Amino acid sequence: MIGLDENKRILQDMKERYNSLENSIGKIEELENKLAELESQTLSDGFWNDTKRSNAILQEIKEIKSRYNGMKAIKQNLDSLLEMNDFLLIENDQDLASELEEKTKALGKDLDKMEIKMFLSGKFDKNNAIITLHPGAGGTESQDWVQMLYRMYCRWAANNGYTVKETEYLEGEEAGIKSVTAVIMGEYAYGYLKSEMGVHRLIRISPFDAGGRRHTSFASVEVLPEIADDIDLEINPDDLRIDTYRSSGAGGQHINKTSSAVRITHIPTNIVTSCQSERSQLQNKETAMKMLKSKLLDLKEKENKDKIEDLKGIQKDIAWGSQIRSYVFCPYTLVKDHRTNYEVGNVEAVMNRRD
Repeated sequence: MIGLDENKRILQDMKERYNSLENSIGKIEELENKLAELESQTLSDGFWNDTKRSNAILQEIKEIKSRYNGMKAIKQNLDSLLEMNDFLLIENDQDLASELEEKTKALGKDLDKMEIKMFLSGKFDKNNAIITLHPGAGGTESQDWVQMLYRMYCRWAANNGYTVKETEYLEGEEAGIKSVTAVIMGEYAYGYLKSEMGVHRLIRISPFDAGGRRHTSFASVEVLPEIADDIDLEINPDDLRIDTYRSSGAGGQHINKTSSAVRITHIPTNIVTSCQSERSQLQNKETAMKMLKSKLLDLKEKENKDKIEDLKGIQKDIAWGSQIRSYVFCPYTLVKDHRTNYEVGNVEAVMNRRD
């Protein structure tokens, strides 16, 4: 135990952080007033006549409610824990003191998350994230590494209240995954995951090598925001090639038995998206089209172009020497981010997302 005096100091520090947060994103009373103002607009005559405007207002209401509820819960818990701490300084109770310390740690994590959200202010940070993983050269070894990474992201999503919707899954011949695309659904999914985009390197003793030798494997991770339906993006239908097919693989839950999988190719840029997870061909086409829009919008912004037809396309070559992160299982354990030089020694904790 850290002691009641130290715990109070931690809580007081949290109070200062909370006050700074209020100054940045608005006091509870201000959020409450803004919420009431927006909700009154939904009751006005003709509100639903302009679908684009009404959807924008409803989205703003959702975002402010989330911020308001989060801030209110933190403030109430903070005041309650400070009061409990002062009481225990007078009437010491070891069981209650232990409970207080645990609740202080939990509140600290909630405050950390709220502060991170304050910095996620990018244009699409609040959106769902579309994540695609591909293996590098190396066959089964790299495909197994893709499966390990995909499991890591799925665990992260589950531990943080996000939903994973798989849109395409192609199994490896012997083990692992040849390719997988999924939508991570939930508020700020893209904001949290966008920094994962890049090449990830694995160093370990290969379970597929009878000689027990050390292998290096690579996998690429692409992360894009899911684009809302109200985003204006003009795509010439003549630039699209749409193919339907039956999902292939070794069998199991990832096989689409209705032959309704859809692949869309944007011919000028050679961008390809596909979906096989929905029940109908129409639904798969809509999902694949939404992913295509996300990729085209991302490319349009990167190339700073006004029109889709001016895009040059995506470079297919992956520079394996430019990995963003390394995961070392042998001869020592280490996860290192090469952009920040931040290191963690417990690689198992990172892969299992116990943080």
